[in-house]
Amino acid sequence: MKPHHSPRTSTALIAAMLFALGTAGAAQAACFADYKAKRDDPLKLHYGVAEVSDAACSKQGAAKVLAPRLAGDGWVLLNVLSVFGPDKLDEVKSSAGDYFLRY
Repeated sequence: MKPHHSPRTSTALIAAMLFALGTAGAAQAACFADYKAKRDDPLKLHYGVAEVSDAACSKQGAAKVLAPRLAGDGWVLLNVLSVFGPDKLDEVKSSAGDYFLRY
């Protein structure tokens, strides 16, 4: 015998699924990393800020993501200084200049 689902049960199930989807999206806050990079011949250095995924929201994770991004333009990642949320963006924006969210 097939189980009978009332319209009320279906509505409650749909509401629960929508709630779960909504809270999953809210849990994925933006993650940013600030870093130092260099180019040789002639030597150039820059400080930058880049967005990284939640999965890469650690110094090591950000370094793995940023090194190839920077290498594509001839830069070598020296180090990731820190990872942080969007609340610190205004604080670092002017220091990063042209390299704010470039990579």
